[in-house]
Amino acid sequence: MRIAVIHVAQETNDFNPVLTTLADYQSFGIFEGAEIFEKLRGFGQIGGHIQAIEESGLEIESIPILRAWAVAGGRISAEAFQFFQDRIRAGLLAAGQIDGLALQLHGACSAEGVDDVEGAQIALCREILGPDVPIVLGLDHHANVTQKIIDNATAIVGHRTQPHDPYDTGLIGTKLLLRILTEGLKPVTAWRKIPLVSHQEQFLTSQGPMKIWFDAARAVEADARVLQASNYPMQPWLDVAEGGWSVIVVTDNDPELAEKLADDLADLCWSLRDDFQIREAVPVDEAVRLADAAPGLVVLSDTGDTVFGGAAGDSNLLLEALLRLKISKRALVPLISPQAAAKLVAAGEGARVTLPLGGDAATEFFTPLEVTGTVRKVGGGVVVLDDYNQQGDVDLGPSVIFDVGNVTLMITTLRGVAGNVPGVYRAMGIEPGDYGIVVLKTASNFQYFAPIAPKVVRADTRGPGQSDVFTLPWKRIPRPIYPIETFEHWREHSSQPGGQGGA
Repeated sequence: MRIAVIHVAQETNDFNPVLTTLADYQSFGIFEGAEIFEKLRGFGQIGGHIQAIEESGLEIESIPILRAWAVAGGRISAEAFQFFQDRIRAGLLAAGQIDGLALQLHGACSAEGVDDVEGAQIALCREILGPDVPIVLGLDHHANVTQKIIDNATAIVGHRTQPHDPYDTGLIGTKLLLRILTEGLKPVTAWRKIPLVSHQEQFLTSQGPMKIWFDAARAVEADARVLQASNYPMQPWLDVAEGGWSVIVVTDNDPELAEKLADDLADLCWSLRDDFQIREAVPVDEAVRLADAAPGLVVLSDTGDTVFGGAAGDSNLLLEALLRLKISKRALVPLISPQAAAKLVAAGEGARVTLPLGGDAATEFFTPLEVTGTVRKVGGGVVVLDDYNQQGDVDLGPSVIFDVGNVTLMITTLRGVAGNVPGVYRAMGIEPGDYGIVVLKTASNFQYFAPIAPKVVRADTRGPGQSDVFTLPWKRIPRPIYPIETFEHWREHSSQPGGQGGA
């Protein structure tokens, strides 16, 4: 049996004007062939796939074709889109006859002029493989499911938790693919499109409305006839023509059951629609004061500049407040700025420098702030991380540690992990535990800092990842969509309402 695997992923934020290029993918590594398994054993969806193959006890020839991953950002460039189309085509054609494809994408990727990158990618795979080769598609649960994705996948699996466990998704996806090939399963899919958008403050699956909804999907899977049930609260800043939340249920040749269960999960989601809108973030100054007053190391969440949600990482709003309010604690603040990094690297360690910081990418949201500080360390480049579940290293590009009063900035050229992982500070010679506040560029992915900073204060900052979905400059998302507009029944405005008459 010959099984191929392809993993290409990026999450797009349409309100970040900076394109994601091949250089962004290369900073995390673009791997082909045997190098994929060598580099990624134990990491991410590829690691889960490897485990499923090795534990199967079957005689399987694995064919790793392509792995390319970039942290969330603006739309991918036309060049990057075409590069991956070309590599996918060449890899599948060179692979020869295969029995199944484990296709691992994100689901919320858009490119210049292309809303539905994953739809184009899976359609290409289907075109090359023909109608009979099973393709099991693994998606991030913040995917935007489209008709083209549904039409070309044999079965779809999604992340089951937030924070995400991509390893788990790779494992269950490949296990399902092997069952399809060896047990004669006949997957049928039902899906619903829910005209809903929300911020990410209620996205954690361990609590609140998202736990209720995701627990219901796990309960559905307890039925042996159900192969997969997955919920997709689309990432909030994807402004595309088929945008919205989704539900997918895959059964073994039982379309009526799939349709009923998809209806049930969609109706449950809609019943929780206002709970998903509850905001916990507080105004910037209040957030800074709360973090400064609390004991121990406290996470200060920059919700509007969530790099893990595709923002540019150039917000200086919390930096300005930390300096203006003259905090008593020492604070760590990450900033992505090629211009500032270049100037400070050139100045060298020990130099006293005055320069503008922030607002050099998402200029619609941020204005540069002039500061004076001292270059403590010049470093960056490829750094090894032992606390990141996607891979073991990442390229920061030329980077510096820059001290401004009680604030220590890590300013990087490349996006990297934007200071959201403690190991990136340690690679730059900084121990986060020595500080009292750490600014994270995320509104929900606090898991990496949780062992040393369990308390979180969310700041209600503006930016490409802001919680205020009402004032974002939407242009393409289907309207009406809740809560920007309000209406009683989701099916009235759904492109995939199912067969029921109303909720």
